[in-house]
Amino acid sequence: MISFFDFEKPIAELEARIAELRATADGSDLDIESEIDKLAKKSSGMLEATYAKLTPWQKTQVARHPQRPHFVDYLRLIFTDFVALGGDRLYGEDAAIIGGLATLDGRKVMVIGHEKGHDTTTRIKHNFGMAKPEGYRKAIRLMEMASKFGLPVVTLVDTAGAFPGVEAEERGQAEAIARSTEACLALGVPMVAVIVGEGGSGGAVAIAAANTVLMLEHSVYSVISPEGASSILWRTPDKAADAATAMKVTAQDLLGLKVIDGIVPEPTGGAHRDPAATARALADAVGRELDALSRRSSAELVRQREDRFLAIGSL
Repeated sequence: MISFFDFEKPIAELEARIAELRATADGSDLDIESEIDKLAKKSSGMLEATYAKLTPWQKTQVARHPQRPHFVDYLRLIFTDFVALGGDRLYGEDAAIIGGLATLDGRKVMVIGHEKGHDTTTRIKHNFGMAKPEGYRKAIRLMEMASKFGLPVVTLVDTAGAFPGVEAEERGQAEAIARSTEACLALGVPMVAVIVGEGGSGGAVAIAAANTVLMLEHSVYSVISPEGASSILWRTPDKAADAATAMKVTAQDLLGLKVIDGIVPEPTGGAHRDPAATARALADAVGRELDALSRRSSAELVRQREDRFLAIGSL
């Protein structure tokens, strides 16, 4: 069952009414299909109208929806032959970042991404997608392996940010993020990154400094969370909606600012309403970008990647 947001309350009420009518009609002689169809069309229209004019804060909520597909869902839906590669060979394994060899529509790739988890147990296991230094060092190891064997790299970004705990700082969190970003920029193979949910701060950039950066339609990408920005600017998290608008966190804003290169459409109502369709659109978009990048030499790929990021913010 889909969880509804406050701004979806009228739609939720209609859906509840439809469910009630279906339950009433089940096993009875009542013919109320026409009424159900009428309400279903009205609900669909309201959903489309609502999602066509989401505010940046509402998009942030959609990007965080508990039923939104995560990395493991995309692995299941569009990648095959996945072989997980764990550990950073320095400290240990970090389940917040998963990576390994895989096949995407016939293309051999190295796929790496944040995993948030779907329930209490898996969220704790994956630390809510907030990676520690060993997670980024694992990503570095896998990217370097991909470059050695000529495999393109695909990253799926979905994190509120890198883990800020004391133990992470003790193990060199900032240095690990910086070196992971450096590893992205130095890759001699094509790299495509997709923000599939939240792209938070350096924890996101560390595996998103790619030749092509895409975003799902209702994902967000920012240097700090709206709540964090609100707490700094207004001394309260209550202005998060205003902060989200001011920070230009949406895919549409960031495409206009040339921070990203393209937007992958989501089904009406968000990726959580049809994960399979979202995954297919993502696979097609990534595939097109990989095919285009495959025609470039290693030197060209490195130069294009560096030029791309140096140009951000320039007039």
